[in-house]
Amino acid sequence: MSDVSTLVVDGELIRPGDDAYDTHRNTYQRQGSPAVIVRAHSIDDVRRAVAAAGEHDLLLSVRSGGHGFPGFATNDGGLVLDLGPLDGVEVLDADRRLVRIGAGARWAAVTEALKPHGLVISSGDTTEVGVGGLILGGGIGWMVRRFGLTIDSVVAAEVVTADGRVLRASAAENADLFWALRGGGGAFAVVTAFEVIAQPVPEVYFGHIGYPRGDAATVLRGWRDAMRAAPDELTSMVVLLPDGFAPQSLVVGVCVAHGDAAAAENVVEPLLQLGDASVLDLRVRPYGEILAPPPPVPPGGAPPLARNRLTTDLSDELIDRYLAGLTAGPPVVGQVRALGGAVARVAGTETAFAHRDSEAFLSAIALSPAPEARAAFDAYWATLAPHTRGAYGNLMSSLDPADVAELYPPETSRRLAAVKASYDPDQLFRQAFPVA
Repeated sequence: MSDVSTLVVDGELIRPGDDAYDTHRNTYQRQGSPAVIVRAHSIDDVRRAVAAAGEHDLLLSVRSGGHGFPGFATNDGGLVLDLGPLDGVEVLDADRRLVRIGAGARWAAVTEALKPHGLVISSGDTTEVGVGGLILGGGIGWMVRRFGLTIDSVVAAEVVTADGRVLRASAAENADLFWALRGGGGAFAVVTAFEVIAQPVPEVYFGHIGYPRGDAATVLRGWRDAMRAAPDELTSMVVLLPDGFAPQSLVVGVCVAHGDAAAAENVVEPLLQLGDASVLDLRVRPYGEILAPPPPVPPGGAPPLARNRLTTDLSDELIDRYLAGLTAGPPVVGQVRALGGAVARVAGTETAFAHRDSEAFLSAIALSPAPEARAAFDAYWATLAPHTRGAYGNLMSSLDPADVAELYPPETSRRLAAVKASYDPDQLFRQAFPVA
């Protein structure tokens, strides 16, 4: 049954045929045809939407920024709960640097709101990614080695449960739910706001170093060795683009978590010695300027296929296999991020993101929608399996059971299942990575 004619909200109620329907029915790279869209303007709107979805047995999609690769933020025939209007950013305690952020906020707006206070939060890479989705998945950002995952700065969350309760989740209140929300995804409740400890880092030293694409193996090995010796203040990633996609197809991105240019240059120097380097744009700048606009969705109809894995040892063999798959078939974008540092100083049981001992994160995005390209992509990742362990949900589109199983170790999965049974026994929040 999908009749929600009695639903009344303070915000916007959008149905097929309404002028705003086409604006809000789709996400960044997924198309949907929901029966109704609720643009929530209050926590009561969230409660009403959750109640309506349960009462009418509607598939419920909760949307923050709508950039998630699997497309959980829209559906066909169900209810989309759009948290976009719940986007406030408020400094609650300047001495503690405690900030309350609405789950519908985008990271560009968060950085702009915190700029007058000289505060930042290590966030996602792009401007339009939503706060809610990024935090629930973990949050691997440009200062991850200095301050950890975004979830490591979260101290509390305001949520609406499947039965309509408004709860506070923290280390002292509903601690089991608080643990699950930090890396466990959106399968447990609707988060309406987070309380986060921000950092006093108004400026960073940031930019890119280009290298010849043909030197990828040498550069990636040297980058790995340099990052093993690097201080926590340096976060870096290597981006590999198909030939012809950009003027520079092998780029090392760097971010030093302070604005002291001379000191930062010393930290970055080893990454300039990996071969024939081209310094592209290294300089001190406000943190908000390093967030990039989201890349365009590739043409062709079908969204790109994104997959990633984590590794505790970025070995020479793994590097060779990873690079071979990027060039052997249809166009694939690759990205390798250094972890360690503050990420590894949190116990693997402390949050639902358990892969704290990972040295690096490897991802690849297949741009071709052709079935043969997808088959080649699957075969490619199978060659990496002996060298990897674990995955990160925020940059994964696959719902294949083998991929989903990599998100959480067995003990983490058991704990998540217990939280799910306690807070959402009827599986209302099933538009999320499944919890075993």
